[in-house]
Amino acid sequence: MLIPPEPTLTPQSYTFLANLVYERSRIRLGPDRQPLVTGRLAQRLRSLGIGSFEEYCGLLESPSGLEEIGALIDLISTNHTQFFREAAHYEILARHVLPGLAKRRGRDWRPLQIWSAAASSGEEAYSLAIVLAEYCRTQPAFSWQVHASDISQRMLDRCRAGIYEADKVNLPDDGLLHRYFQRGFGHREGCYRIKPELRQHVLVEHINLFQQTYPLPGEQDVIFCRNVMIYFDPESRQELIDRLTGMLAPGGCLFVGHAESLLGMRHKLRAAWPSVYVRPE
Repeated sequence: MLIPPEPTLTPQSYTFLANLVYERSRIRLGPDRQPLVTGRLAQRLRSLGIGSFEEYCGLLESPSGLEEIGALIDLISTNHTQFFREAAHYEILARHVLPGLAKRRGRDWRPLQIWSAAASSGEEAYSLAIVLAEYCRTQPAFSWQVHASDISQRMLDRCRAGIYEADKVNLPDDGLLHRYFQRGFGHREGCYRIKPELRQHVLVEHINLFQQTYPLPGEQDVIFCRNVMIYFDPESRQELIDRLTGMLAPGGCLFVGHAESLLGMRHKLRAAWPSVYVRPE
């Protein structure tokens, strides 16, 4: 039985795909990314029974192609994450940011709002939830909510499930594993699941950071948007910072990745700690 050759991604089709991805997600695909795109989409074409990239582009342009555009962006997106990644940020949150925010709870009835804006499969959002839960174990408790959003529906499904392979659950304290995770049995052996009492604090939303409005309950006290801007061009980074600043409550904090900076960008934020910015009150 002859195996059909892999479809060839022509420059014209690649330009169409790159422009579409940029239009919908602001992810910039340069010429150097063409081999990666070809590899990631080849299996998708086979699963759809499509024999060429030209036919696939036609599907994306058709009235029924909206769902497939989401699948395309999902395949192109980078989803590298882990629990307590860039751990210094969680130390800053626990030791410096939360005490200040907690003091204001007396004059502000609403729950503390924290947004993990590029949550991927949920490790960052649940790390934030653990920090909040741990803080409330030793300090006067207050109500709080973590919002986990991502452009990838596939990643958000994993976030909702809250199930992770044991070797991926690397925590700074063994006691956290006992307090916030359940060990899997049977077909879930070798995995851990976030306990329901922690999962209930994490609301999962499908959000494109460049969509017209965000389905969030008002201003956010803390926004984590880390290791995202590196995939955008300068104009898109500026637009994103403007929008995130508008979502921050006065005195709220924006955390970006350690490899990212707002240097050279227009903004009204104050640099408070490495890659952490505060909106003035």
